[in-house]
Amino acid sequence: MPKGATVPEEEWRACLVGTARHMVMARRTFGLLPSNPRCKFCSIPFRGPGGFVLRHISAKYGPWDKNPNLCRRCVIGLGSADVMGAEVDVSFLFADIRRSSDLAREMGTFEFTHLMQRFYSVATEVLFAHEALLDKFVGDEVVGFFLPFMAGDEHPRTAVAAARALFEAAGYGSPEGPWIPLGAGVHTGTAFVGYVSRGEASEFTALGDTINVAAHLAARARAGEILITEAVGASLGTEGLERRHLSLKGYELDALAIPVDERGPAEAGVA
Repeated sequence: MPKGATVPEEEWRACLVGTARHMVMARRTFGLLPSNPRCKFCSIPFRGPGGFVLRHISAKYGPWDKNPNLCRRCVIGLGSADVMGAEVDVSFLFADIRRSSDLAREMGTFEFTHLMQRFYSVATEVLFAHEALLDKFVGDEVVGFFLPFMAGDEHPRTAVAAARALFEAAGYGSPEGPWIPLGAGVHTGTAFVGYVSRGEASEFTALGDTINVAAHLAARARAGEILITEAVGASLGTEGLERRHLSLKGYELDALAIPVDERGPAEAGVA
């Protein structure tokens, strides 16, 4: 796509929800080449004979760093226009380390750096496994978002599943207990998703009140707890969950708390 072009918002929206005509045509064409895994956008293969040939044609046919389930070619192609983005329904997961400043003082800089590196690695693996886009790491916090064309229409449920998986990977529910204290927030709603200019470069990201609410939720979550909004709870069974009314920097809302047991199975009474 030539520089200076403008992608109509409806075309962008179709891409983000997975119904764009050129996506469907690309999947039909590249889907004939062997073999899995493939780009979720255009279906080019990353492995097998097809992947081998395409990688030698161009490095753009390799996985994207924000999610290896997408190819660089698709992302670069979308990002070559000047005006890009649309408002779509999307779910956000924020997860951060509780008492990180205290941990840094207690552990020392070198050991704490290794702990953070382990957290970044585990969080990245969990988000990619649940079809999320890794938005960013900010200090002791990870941000992921879940779009319909990758995570499906039930992306709020997938975001909660990813949060649970992240807590499990952090040791919650294991006999040893968590190796890092986590809190998380999940919210779903309409947000702008697309490319935002940052100086000379553009970054694929999401903006809007929905992401702000998710960030504030995570900040209020206790260690071993996932806070979700009613909008997320609508896609889940919420019977028995604690309800809290929260004032989140200008937002008044009711949240539901999903506790994640820190104890091991035997201690928790689980066979």
